[in-house]
Amino acid sequence: WSILVLRVLGDGPIRFNALQRTVGGISPRMLPLTLRPLERDGLVRREVTPSKPPRVDYALTSLGQSLRAVTEPIGQWALANREEIEEARIRYDAADL
Repeated sequence: WSILVLRVLGDGPIRFNALQRTVGGISPRMLPLTLRPLERDGLVRREVTPSKPPRVDYALTSLGQSLRAVTEPIGQWALANREEIEEARIRYDAADL
């Protein structure tokens, strides 16, 4: 998920719900679990704007931008193969293991 999140954030700041929709397939629980380590490592900046409800935006830091340059081809591959990956997950989850 981290590669896809970095790819999406590379397009500019984005709100949590929009990030979740854009990444696609990531649960509301998994997205913060993905974002926190990226923020801790200095790759992602979280900005809270006081309002009702609070507005939370995420963006890449300059360090995150430099990593995105390296991971962009992987992100493009993941997006191009999203459907096939999701189908494989469904088959795997449905299998009697």
